[in-house]
Amino acid sequence: MHMEQAYKEIAPRLRGLRDALDLTVEDLARETGVPSELVESYESGTVEIPVSFLMKVAQSCHVDLTVLISGTEPHLRGYSLVRHGEGLSVERRKDYDYKSLAYRFSGRKMEPFLVTVPSKRKEEMNAVTHSGQEFIHVMHGRLEITLGEEALALEPGDSLYFDSQTPHALRGLDDNQAEFLDVIL
Repeated sequence: MHMEQAYKEIAPRLRGLRDALDLTVEDLARETGVPSELVESYESGTVEIPVSFLMKVAQSCHVDLTVLISGTEPHLRGYSLVRHGEGLSVERRKDYDYKSLAYRFSGRKMEPFLVTVPSKRKEEMNAVTHSGQEFIHVMHGRLEITLGEEALALEPGDSLYFDSQTPHALRGLDDNQAEFLDVIL
């Protein structure tokens, strides 16, 4: 699914959920802590919708994140097995590849992703912030993560746990992409 298609598919579900719950844009903005203008932009399907925002919507509206992302209800409740290569692609950021690893599990409390980050120049890195906490475990390649002003180089097998409100940016090192497990709470 191309990024623009993902936005166009998620936006009406977002708007439809809000309408079904009889919430105004302002109500949803208040519930998620996001300005109402941004909520309107997300619902228009013309701007990137961060997974952190979708997680807040799912939590405050008591629906599963999978419903917003894919339009289908998850069915498994006891466990969710996702085989290699079967994760649900989430067009979260245009420069990273995110695959949800628990999209079939209903009522989950965390969001695990398999993320692939390309190599890039330091000046091409874009810092993001969002609510919650994050756990990263590097599987392949070398990963640089900048937390605030500090740059950390992680090797395969290294892990990092941090407050997601700290500005953070990622890139693969040594002209190679890096692949890691990313769990967001």
